[in-house]
Amino acid sequence: MTGRLLAGSLAFESRILHYLIVRILLPRSSNLAQARLVGDGKTQAQGVDCDETFSPVVKPATIRAVLSIVVSKSWPIHQMDVKNAFLHGHLNETAPRAWYQRFSYFVATIGFSHSKSDHSLFIYKNGYDTAYILLYVDDIILTASSDHLRKYFMTPLGSEFAMKDLGPLSFFLGIVVTRHTHGLFLSQKQYAAKIIERAGMSNCSSCPTPVDTMSKLSATGDAPFNDPTKYRSLAGALQYLTFTRPDISYVLQQICLHMHAPTNEHMSALKRIIRYLQGTLSHGLHLYKSTIDRLISYTDADWGGCPDTRRSTSGYCVFLGDNMISWSSK
Repeated sequence: MTGRLLAGSLAFESRILHYLIVRILLPRSSNLAQARLVGDGKTQAQGVDCDETFSPVVKPATIRAVLSIVVSKSWPIHQMDVKNAFLHGHLNETAPRAWYQRFSYFVATIGFSHSKSDHSLFIYKNGYDTAYILLYVDDIILTASSDHLRKYFMTPLGSEFAMKDLGPLSFFLGIVVTRHTHGLFLSQKQYAAKIIERAGMSNCSSCPTPVDTMSKLSATGDAPFNDPTKYRSLAGALQYLTFTRPDISYVLQQICLHMHAPTNEHMSALKRIIRYLQGTLSHGLHLYKSTIDRLISYTDADWGGCPDTRRSTSGYCVFLGDNMISWSSK
């Protein structure tokens, strides 16, 4: 299925973000008025701290969509860090949520409003002037349609919060951002190398593909893996790598289906991903200058391909202009 969204007004960027996140990326049951719930299976215990809440964070697809707009329009983009962010919140509830509420209240006073589809995206629109703020706890990305407008907002933000301007965006959430003539390159090379090291496979030989597509993994048929905690730890670490590596999304989805009871076969498949990463550490996500007047999605599914449940495996990818900004395998 291919869908196209055309627009020609000055407010197109804001509408495209809203359409993308609400219609394509967000589950219909999402409650954006609440903080995200985080399930940390390694440290949380039922009845003790499973009700802990954390600050809302901007979604990866939102970040990629904004960066695609920035590249296409050649806007300046800076990163800022808030010193002791939680000390800025008025503590009548959990500290991270208090910080988010304090920040969102202040930026509203200088003309920003949060997106209805992603509460960690703040948008300023006034005639020809546009600015975006992306908030990930105390890490902030600020971009604007002109450098003058960016500096204009830096002043009140710096006065209200103890904030450090880290300069043009270069490293954000463990992702190296490299600007070149044709756009941006997003890389998690260092993070991938740490995963390989954690697996004890620093000297392993590389593999040309991440998965054997001739067959799917089954929940049965092999002996249980003797260290399921290691399996889950590596699988969880690999999930964050898909921020810039859509090429491992399908096989990682297959791996994560068996987190509850991994077998030796599942661990062999996980090791194949790591061997593939060993030979592709330089891979990442390119965002090129492109016309952003269309949003195109592609989707496909097999027919009852799961050997255990006979359910289908589906996948999609979404392009804003020529840049892929969202993908999934389920």
